Amino acid sequence: MQTTYYKTPIGIAKIEGDENGIQSISVLDENTSTIINSTEEIPTCLQKCVTQLDEYFNGNRKEFNLKLNPKGTAFQQSVWNELVNIPFGSTRTYLEQTKQLGDVKAIRAVASANGKNPIWIVIPCHRVIGSDGSLTGYAGGVWRKKWLLEHESGAKQQTLF
Repeated sequence: MQTTYYKTPIGIAKIEGDENGIQSISVLDENTSTIINSTEEIPTCLQKCVTQLDEYFNGNRKEFNLKLNPKGTAFQQSVWNELVNIPFGSTRTYLEQTKQLGDVKAIRAVASANGKNPIWIVIPCHRVIGSDGSLTGYAGGVWRKKWLLEHESGAKQQTLF
């Protein structure tokens, strides 16, 4: 397993994977920036991921073309596979996602599987919202979910000054 770190506008991404694909992309707290060594060479198996994340954050990529290898149960895998079908700039409610999977009674299990999504941004669980339009539940923090949805919608980012 290879690991690299990538600085994004909303935190440090930790990327893990090998020749079988990307296993995880997680966002770390800002205070972990000391672990990043900018002179560190990005492992070959992770270079495409870093390039595509960079293009995404620069507004030049709407779809990812990466070999993914997330670890999870068969049910979690089915939920994550459905997340990839939510188009860039769009959202889907948890109920809509559950209907797509064929069992509206499984809404809590689907929401739980979304929360265990190991591949941040590339498997876009941030595009799933509450039925009332609220930005409910996001492992990376609701403020990041809001930022990502605004980034994808083309909304101008607010500045503090």
